[in-house]
Amino acid sequence: MKTLIIGASTNPERYAFKAANSLLAHGHTIELVGQKEGEVLGHKIQTDYPDFEEVDTVTMYVGARNQPDLYDYIIRQKPRRIIFNPGAENPDFEEIANKNGIETEEACTLVLLATGQY
Repeated sequence: MKTLIIGASTNPERYAFKAANSLLAHGHTIELVGQKEGEVLGHKIQTDYPDFEEVDTVTMYVGARNQPDLYDYIIRQKPRRIIFNPGAENPDFEEIANKNGIETEEACTLVLLATGQY
């Protein structure tokens, strides 16, 4: 399964970085989009919002106030679901996603992976 991490970071203290590591350790494919270029375990952080094929899950690490510019981009990726990690909850975007046939979940990607619920 391919997961698109929105808000990717090269900082090992950030949860987006930890999620990238955990997703890879659990055998998932990742794509990274963030504000600053860099690499996480050999995966380039994209800053130009490219389109990806076969995105199953988008996991959000961007706060709600910074998400509106991302709505169309994320919907265009046609993910099966969006996970809104703690601090990224956004009822407005959840409603838009649901109307576009995308499941939404307010949860922690790290906890879902650790408990086998991902």
